[in-house]
Amino acid sequence: MKKLSVIAPGTCVKIKSIHDNALKPKLLEMGLIQGNEVKVLFKAPLGDPIAIAIQGYTLSLRMDEASLIEVEDLTHSSTLI
Repeated sequence: MKKLSVIAPGTCVKIKSIHDNALKPKLLEMGLIQGNEVKVLFKAPLGDPIAIAIQGYTLSLRMDEASLIEVEDLTHSSTLI
């Protein structure tokens, strides 16, 4: 599995897990829950932050936050966002 922080813009992924960390409750409250589908929209010119589409809204994450999220690639799946 890959971390959300290394996923290229335009790629759809499914959240597999979030590493235990002080930020985990906040990430869960923002909808980053295991099984939810996410699309990486773009990354800032220097790579931080990144913008993702999740549950009908756009969310901006710092790279250190995105690196806590393990994802599975869905690009070749029929269930794209």
